[in-house]
Amino acid sequence: MGLDRSYFTIDKLEFYGNVNLMKGGILTADLINTVSETYCAEILTAEQGCGLDGVLLTRRDALSGILNGIEHSEWNPATDREIYRNYSASALAGKAANKKALQKLLGLEQNADIPLVGMVSRMIVQKGFDLIEQLLPDFAAGELQLVVIGAGDAKYVRLFNDIRAQGAANIVLYEGFDPALARKVYAGSDIFLMPSHFEPCGLGQLIALRYGSVPVVRKTGGLKDTVIDEKENGKEA
Repeated sequence: MGLDRSYFTIDKLEFYGNVNLMKGGILTADLINTVSETYCAEILTAEQGCGLDGVLLTRRDALSGILNGIEHSEWNPATDREIYRNYSASALAGKAANKKALQKLLGLEQNADIPLVGMVSRMIVQKGFDLIEQLLPDFAAGELQLVVIGAGDAKYVRLFNDIRAQGAANIVLYEGFDPALARKVYAGSDIFLMPSHFEPCGLGQLIALRYGSVPVVRKTGGLKDTVIDEKENGKEA
């Protein structure tokens, strides 16, 4: 690395016999920022500190969390050219039209009364797909539709393909990522599912809120900071 050997010490770059550049950055930075306040606190714990919680604790005074966000002019159902019909909070008719068109596109029953649950995610444990695996038979048997756009662990891709082959016509997996289709899912879904085990901030739930799809999330990281439980906060839902 072109550095003097004196940098390979426990108070600099050395980390269990290896070089850890993240540790070096944390120890030498003027400020350390994360993308949500809750995640900022979580990485100070052994559970989510990934072995660097002790290092972060020594720099606690320089550590902060500034909540992530989205560009509202870019993510705007009133002007989005990729969705079937534009709409807004004050003119919601287009939301139902997007749901119907999405159902038709994906070969789902076109029924406004069936809840349509959307996911746009990597199919990995971090994103809660181990939880989805447990619930998938209930989803298949339930009066709902589940649409997933994503790719990841072959185990989860195979699980979705298998349950579809077994006759679960209400579950659709689009393997891969299609930005235009993702926008259609945000616009056409009633509920947006993000059961992540940890999430520094997350953008999916922010886009879902913008498109009027109710986010259902685990209470962790930025999900906790951006999705408010009205009942828990003493307000009417």
